[in-house]
Amino acid sequence: MAIASISLCACQANRDSSRIVVASAGKIISLDPAQANTFHALQIISALGDTLYEIDENRDLKPKLAKSLPEIKDNGLTINIPLRENVLFHDGTDFNAEAMVFSLKRFISIGTLNYILGDRVASIHAPKEYLLQIKLNRPSSSLISLLTSVNLTPVSPTSYSDHKKKFLNRTFIGTGPYKISSFNTNHQRLEPYSLYWGSPPKNEGIDFINLSNSTALFGAMRSREIDILLSNSLDEDQHKYLHRLAKIGRLREGEGSSMEIGYITFRSNVPPLNNKFLRKGLLHSIDRELIAARVSYGLREPLRSIVPPSLKSFSSPHWPKYDPRQAKIFFQKAGYCKEEKLTLPFTFRSNVPADKLLALTWKEQLDRDFPECIQLELNGVESTTIYRQLGKGSYQSVMLDWRGAYPDPEAYLSPLLSCKKNNGEICEIGEAAISGSFWTSPLIQKKLQESDHLTGSERSNKFNQIEKKAAEGSAYLPIWLVKPRAWSQLHISTPQFNGSGQMLLQEIKVIK
Repeated sequence: MAIASISLCACQANRDSSRIVVASAGKIISLDPAQANTFHALQIISALGDTLYEIDENRDLKPKLAKSLPEIKDNGLTINIPLRENVLFHDGTDFNAEAMVFSLKRFISIGTLNYILGDRVASIHAPKEYLLQIKLNRPSSSLISLLTSVNLTPVSPTSYSDHKKKFLNRTFIGTGPYKISSFNTNHQRLEPYSLYWGSPPKNEGIDFINLSNSTALFGAMRSREIDILLSNSLDEDQHKYLHRLAKIGRLREGEGSSMEIGYITFRSNVPPLNNKFLRKGLLHSIDRELIAARVSYGLREPLRSIVPPSLKSFSSPHWPKYDPRQAKIFFQKAGYCKEEKLTLPFTFRSNVPADKLLALTWKEQLDRDFPECIQLELNGVESTTIYRQLGKGSYQSVMLDWRGAYPDPEAYLSPLLSCKKNNGEICEIGEAAISGSFWTSPLIQKKLQESDHLTGSERSNKFNQIEKKAAEGSAYLPIWLVKPRAWSQLHISTPQFNGSGQMLLQEIKVIK
């Protein structure tokens, strides 16, 4: 087993050490918050650093490195954020407003997700040592939620002085409860930071192990070589088995907020999926309840929205239910089911177990319901290849997932729907093109910008209008909602999550 090659003397359940071994799937390539976008990389960064604000388990905004909630002035164009004093980065550098300015400007300059700040920010200043001032080009109701994003975690201006314009991948110098003592792509060792400004970790450190496949993860958990297992990329049968063990008291199980959506993208700018009737037929063709039951044994919730319901004040879904009769009507309008049958390439991520099961189940269901209309041609491709080629228009239909960079509806709508340059309903430049759908509506960009001026029910209603228009466009097919889960051995406390779905590593402890 891969874990055996890593020197971890503290892997067994019966031990005196309070170090905790946590396992997850996949390698970690970068610990730079300006670059990292995978669940497990962001999980570690959230333990090594602090954000200005955080969302707690009740979905309330709480100051973290900020001293209090922001002061908004000048009709929403100026935001003043008082900062905590006596906070040190892991290299001994003082955290202050200048350090926060450095970090935010660096993210705007090189961040892979820098569009989340986009053209909103006019300037960032430090008028006082512990006062951060952000001036906006326009009022932005989403900016405060955005400041909870792990990608905006401040870094030490001393240690990153030579990396203003380039990534620093193999270390991280933040202000968090842990500092990193060693790093490779398969193993990260975290030690408690003795000068941490807040409550110290309840353990003596974390060994974060990244194993290559579900079998290795499951075996390590069953043999007690690891203390905690995160659920990402675990086979659904194994997921169900561990869930059952927790139900009968043989493991502990914790779960967080449902922040990840699974969905299918249709490339709408070339045949055959440039035919809206065909896309609408596909939207009506899928039986989410059947797929959720077969693939995840009900642990994934069927979803008819591209925004997690917990982030919305309105609950009515806009995407249609499974309706074979209506689907066939649309397929016929698209020119199929009589003399012509469509063979549609459907790509799934070969390294994500649930994707393959979904693909097989949907293919079987379409063969049963529409044998004369459509059949899927399944193609398994490794996920990093898919992400690299998605914006090039390499896939006619592809299974993906998305986890917003911050807990706000905008963090789901903008990455899938925003467009800088369009030709009718074809997005030529923008996030909608990068997402692989290439679909847009002239109204959507306008409504996204309008939403950023609004608050409360007016903002929610605008998001509702955007989703309704997106459902009419039929370029995305939401499938399910995924809760982050983690299992711990009985001698370890139950894993806890914050409101953004990150496990609280500092709260894990050995139960004596």
